[in-house]
Amino acid sequence: MTEAGPTKPSKISARSVAEIAPYALTIGAVVLAWQIAIQPLVQRAPVGLALRLAPGSAQTLSRAAEAELAADRNDNAAELARRSLATAPFNVRALRVFGLTEARAGRVDHANEVLTLAGNWSLRDDPSHAWLIEHRLRRGDYASAFAHADTLARRERVWPELFSLFTTAAATDTARALPVLARLLSNNPPWRSAYLTSLYETTDGLRVAGALAIVLERGAHPLNNTELEQLYVAFLGKGQIAAIQSIRTQLDRPPAATVTNGGFDDPASPQPFQWTLIQEAGAVADALPDDIRRDPALRVEYSGRQRATIARQQIFLAPGRYRFGSEFRIESGEPDGQLTWSITCAAGIGTFLELPIVGAGVTAESGWRAMGQEFSVPADCTSQWLDLLGQPSLDRRSAVVWFDRISVAPASSNRPSQPSA
Repeated sequence: MTEAGPTKPSKISARSVAEIAPYALTIGAVVLAWQIAIQPLVQRAPVGLALRLAPGSAQTLSRAAEAELAADRNDNAAELARRSLATAPFNVRALRVFGLTEARAGRVDHANEVLTLAGNWSLRDDPSHAWLIEHRLRRGDYASAFAHADTLARRERVWPELFSLFTTAAATDTARALPVLARLLSNNPPWRSAYLTSLYETTDGLRVAGALAIVLERGAHPLNNTELEQLYVAFLGKGQIAAIQSIRTQLDRPPAATVTNGGFDDPASPQPFQWTLIQEAGAVADALPDDIRRDPALRVEYSGRQRATIARQQIFLAPGRYRFGSEFRIESGEPDGQLTWSITCAAGIGTFLELPIVGAGVTAESGWRAMGQEFSVPADCTSQWLDLLGQPSLDRRSAVVWFDRISVAPASSNRPSQPSA
């Protein structure tokens, strides 16, 4: 992993160094964790015994150098690393140990050169990359630091530390760190999905996730619908309705509308801006091409035996007066009063609309008909549920009904507030 460009990194303020310090501690923890975990794995025999058996072996010398470094015997580690490199100049482990001894001795510039070489020779040498991340962060070089972090992130076991690093940097130094992080994610690395999911666990993470969604939208790999749905649902779970609306407006995904997919021809829109069709006993709903218009519409089969929520969508209406509109067509049966459109506050503080189908005298030959009614949303309700409900009848009449062109629009003062057939 080569350094980016020959230009000297810009000086950073004392405040910036203070902000970067937590990252350095995080990376230090990664290095320490590696040093602890690696010892039982790399040693097939005690180092002392191995040295006695093969004192000139480059592998044995590098293992011994590693053990001396872990024991804080810096001079011994440096000498053993030099001997190993004299035997095998391309020994990454020995080169890395030597570079770390140089860093401990205060020769940081030389350590940077040595460990950069070790990192270039082996993308899997975690301690080299960990030190380089810390060193580059201390210089405020996010591009290079995050490039080395990307190398480490190919191994799942270090995700918690690295994901915390990315998020802390993007949250505390957003102007400089966020664009670099977005460029990494635009490359669609294998850890992208796991990282985005990790953001939804904290308030800072959610804030970073929202900012990333906006920046990524301009790149080669914006959030896909699954990722965008996870983002919206995470904000919704925290009750951050204003944030959802702001992100949706900036992304235009889905395009702004009070009811999304009111024509049932856009199944790709993410939740919560999408219909949920709930299949229950005696109630079946599906978006299908209509026999008359040949356009998609909602086809509902309802037995009339028990109450059912057939279709629902969460909407986000500001306080004010609105008009709900829909078109329906009866395919068979007599559904008068059995199928009702309802709008209730998602917080459970009231129902604003209950509009049943007026099917008396309407037959399959009547074709498509309009229905609508005005309603008001109070100031203390930030989101609402739009539901199509099945209401049981005493005679259990079954029916098949189509619905299309569902809409909610600001009410006009000259429109009647009564249902219209």
